[in-house]
Amino acid sequence: MIAIIVAVAENGVIGSENRLLWHISEDLKHFKTVTTGHPVVMGRKTFESLGRPLPNRRNVVITRQDLQIEGGEVVHSLDEALALFSPDEQVFIIGGAQIYAQALPLADTFFLTRVYHPYEGDTRFPVWDEREWTRVECTRFECGEKYPYPFAFERYERKK
Repeated sequence: MIAIIVAVAENGVIGSENRLLWHISEDLKHFKTVTTGHPVVMGRKTFESLGRPLPNRRNVVITRQDLQIEGGEVVHSLDEALALFSPDEQVFIIGGAQIYAQALPLADTFFLTRVYHPYEGDTRFPVWDEREWTRVECTRFECGEKYPYPFAFERYERKK
């Protein structure tokens, strides 16, 4: 089972210069809760932005380069990454934009943090068709403990 997890600003931006543009501690905790104990698949730039493998998760990094990553596994395509897991294992795609675009047609579940504020950035989440998905959960916040704008945690399942 393939799941995408992402935080997206209201104008589609997900980052700039290989970094997040906002700090929502509730979202970081949500990400950790949802992904801990499951494999995470990411592109090289996403891995570099994290700075280290995520603990308590099998980290798989997709790159065209010939790299060794301590605490992570290196593959050269999304297909190669997904082939490491049984079809019934929950695998999380955690970025970046190119990997999301490749994974979107394959995903069964979509964890979306909607950030109700526009940001300037150089990286956008790919366009997706909400008609292909059913929203099964939504928790909205008017602000975070230290974040001034509204956001929501949504979970979607692909329509059969």
